[in-house]
This record gives sequence, C-alpha cells and structure tokens, in this order.
Amino acid sequence: SIALSGAIAGCLVAGLTYAEVNSRKKTFTEVQTERLEQADRSVLIKCPSKLNEKKLLQYLSTHGKIDNYFFFENRGVHALIEFSEKSSVASLQAVTGIPRAAEHHVVPYKSRLFTFTLKNPSSQAAEERPVNLSPQFHIPVNELIPKLCCADSISSQMYILLNEYQLTEENIKLRYLACSLVRDFARAYFPDSTVKPFGSSVNTFGKLGCDVDMFLDFRDIQKHPTKMKKGPFEMEYQMKRLPSERLATQKILSIIGDCLDNFGPGYSSVQKILNARCPLVKFSHQPTGFQCDLSVSNSIAIKCSELLYIYGCLDPRVRALVFSLRCWARVHGLTNSVPGTWITNFSLTMMIMFFLQKRSPPIIPTLDQLKELADEKDKHVIGGYDCSFVSDLSKIKPTKNKETLDELLCDFFQFFGNFDFRKNSINLRKGKEVNKPESSPLYIWNPFEQDLNISKNVNQPQLEKFVAVARESAWILQKEDKTQQMINKEPWGLAAVLIPFGKSNPNTMKSRTKGIGSETIKSLLDSLKLSDANNVQKAVGK
Repeated sequence: SIALSGAIAGCLVAGLTYAEVNSRKKTFTEVQTERLEQADRSVLIKCPSKLNEKKLLQYLSTHGKIDNYFFFENRGVHALIEFSEKSSVASLQAVTGIPRAAEHHVVPYKSRLFTFTLKNPSSQAAEERPVNLSPQFHIPVNELIPKLCCADSISSQMYILLNEYQLTEENIKLRYLACSLVRDFARAYFPDSTVKPFGSSVNTFGKLGCDVDMFLDFRDIQKHPTKMKKGPFEMEYQMKRLPSERLATQKILSIIGDCLDNFGPGYSSVQKILNARCPLVKFSHQPTGFQCDLSVSNSIAIKCSELLYIYGCLDPRVRALVFSLRCWARVHGLTNSVPGTWITNFSLTMMIMFFLQKRSPPIIPTLDQLKELADEKDKHVIGGYDCSFVSDLSKIKPTKNKETLDELLCDFFQFFGNFDFRKNSINLRKGKEVNKPESSPLYIWNPFEQDLNISKNVNQPQLEKFVAVARESAWILQKEDKTQQMINKEPWGLAAVLIPFGKSNPNTMKSRTKGIGSETIKSLLDSLKLSDANNVQKAVGK
C-alpha cells in the first residue's frame, strides 16, 4: 500500500487526477476500445473566435446529452463535442446543410466535421465571449527552463517537464477522433474495418505536437464466426485474390489515400509511400492540426506500443525519466524528427527501459518476466515471433526500488557514458548485456523480432556524440553547486543539461575544457569511472 500511495503521489505531481491514476490500471486493449467508442460518438465543429458557449451547448444538447467538450485553436477555433449516444451524431447530421459554393463545386461527402456560424452576428455581438482553449502544443524549452529553476529538486523539475509535455486528455480524444474520421472512409469499402492509433499517441510517452501513427485493422473481420454451422453447406464471400499480402496492402492504402485526397474535407499533402518496407500514406489533417501516417495492421508494432504502455503505467518515475531524456536528446541534437543516422526516440526509450531493468532492485521487469506472467489469452505468435506477455497490470508486483529521479537521471548519464558499446548489445527481453551479433555501432534487440536491430541506422560519430554529451551531463550534475546557482539565478539540475553546452555560460565552458589539469582529470576519473584521459577530454568537449 505504501508503494501504491507513492505511485499515486507521483502521478498527482505529474498533473494526473485520481480518476486518471485509476484509468492507468486498465489494460491497453480496454483503453483503446473505450476511447475508440468515445470517438465514434464525437464531432468536430469549427466555430467563430468569439461565441456564446452556453447557447452553442444548449443547441447541440437538443440532439442528445453531451458527455464531454472542449475548444482548441488550429486555423480558427474548433470544438470537439462528445455525445452520450451515437444516434445524436446522426440527429445533428440530419439538420446540417450543404455549404453554398459560388465558385467551387462541393464534394457531397457528409462527415462529422461541421462549421458553425451565427445567423445574425451583429445582434448577438454583446453575448459573444472568447472561449477557454485547450493547449495542443507544449511550451518551447526556453520558456520551460525558468519554470524548472523555480523547483526545489531535480525530481520536481522532471515532473514539471512531464506535466508541460505529456498529451492532455483533450489531445488524446482528438487523436482518436482523427483515427475515427479516417475509419469512416475505410468503411465505405471495408464495413467491418477499424482504424486505431499506435506508437506515441497510445504508449503513454507521446508529447504534445507529436505525429499520429494509425493503422487500418481487418482482424475483427477475420474473427467473424461461420454463420452456417449446421447442414451440408458452407458459405463464404467471393473476394479478390492477390498474389501477396504486401500487394493487397499497397492497393488498399492507395485507394484510401485517393479518397482522403479527393473527397475528404481538411485532408492535405497526401503522400502514398507504397514501396517502403512498411507501406504507408502520409497526410496532414488540418481540422485537428495533426500530421498522420496510415499503415495496414502492423501487429508487432502494436505489441511494442502495448509493452511501453505497461512500462509507463508501472511506476511514475518511468515516464518522468523518458520525457526528460527525450527533451535532453533533442536539445543536444542527438535525436531528430527527420530520419537519418541519429538515435531515434524509440531507440532512446528502449535504452531507458534497459537502464531501469538494470537498477538494483529493478524498477521495471524484463520482457521474459512479463512473459512468465502471461495467461492463455495473452499468448500471441505473430509471423513466427513470440509476442506473449501479461496484459493485466495487477499481476505485476510493484518494484521495491526507492531511488529518486535525481539519482536516476545522473546515473543514466554515467551508465551509458561508460557502456561498452563496442562489445555489448542491449536486450530488453533478458534485461542484460549480450555480446553483439554483428558490428553495428549501436545494437538494440527488437523486443519481439529478435533477429532485428532497431538502432541499425545509428553510425559511429552519432554514438560517440551521445556518449560525450552523456558524460558532460553527468559532470554538470555532479559538480554543480545548486544553492550558489540559485542565488546567481543560473540554471541548475535538469535545466542546466537542457541548454546546449557552451551556450549557458561560454566563459565557464572555455575554462572547463581548456587545458584540463591532472587534478581535474583524476577527479573526473574517480567520479565517472572513465577508462582513460583521452575519453575524459571527449567527455567534456574539445
């Protein structure tokens, strides 16, 4: 009970309510099912910048009870309205008019996107007020740092960052609605299909502003039982037969991409990338402001999302550490939103999970330990790969580890600043270092497809940069005088390592890195346990 209350306290510091802490105990599938159902009875309305909120809600309530609503800004003010019943959406659609188009002909596709205008704006002007807008993007780092400097510990700083960067309840609802709107198009061709989000939108590690990865799922269609079990006949649909699943995927995505591009209100910059290893359609959805990637059921990617969801729910320190380190990596150019030779957010997150598995006692279990807890319904073999692990979080014992985030942040930098990347690989299934099976600079085993290296893109210079920045960050956290820095109004703790090195105080950086004396080298060797003086020079910059 002490461990549980500590977890709840941590969540509350992170800005979560008791209800949200409770929802963390739901399985990944339960959460997805619930949120998709909520999205199914939701609409999106473009509104005037000033309006009488009460009158709008009263009007909409004539179509049915409203469970939730919020306003947000994206090329104008929009309102997401979640009705209690799906029939309310149909009721609203039944009384909605077709736009008058003097110059353009409209495509008569009736979606769940609406525009709300006032019939007599001048007569109602006195009643109009600006509405309260839900944030859809996190604050920039330069605005975050002063907030961090007001905290009383590194742990508090990390929870402040988490609270500023994590997806809000409103933003999550908007992501599921974006998927639901694409599903409406897909169901014109495939009536039983669903479109679900995966990746950062659902794994508890998404930050405000991140893209929406979604997939078109036909598994529910394939599960339908044979209707005619008795008698001498079997009935089955006549369906188009193609030589490969990949070709079927390409054709399905091509036609849905064309539908979104030609008929979908608000869809723009549609790109069909059908020859990629995993074919996809990229597009912008202007009403929600999301950049989206649509693929066809990628079962292993979904299991990765579920695994991270479980890790994110087990202990509040996990998410706080991941958000802080992802921000740190982006500030120092260690990660990038554009594909390249740098470490991806996914690879970095897996490195953090591995680090937490290596603590004594461990903060999160290994994948093999989660597999041992799996029951029959949790057993999944996908493409010959064993993807079985427990889905019920209540079966996983809470950790007895009591380390603070202050300790964990500094120890992460030390751990990977001294990791033997030349010899060892990172294996979350075992929770221990394993000899590299091949010579990639950074080798992180795919948790499920064990013959794949998820960090194969990373080259040697990028890995060396990661190690150098990690060591420099450890140096800063170990050597700083928090009290003096607060008096001098200088960034300290997490804030100090979120400033590109050399920019926080160029003179200090020059004196630190120029002509390091033997006493300083000895001190650094003792504190960071580095192997040689050349590595120290690299650790503190050249």
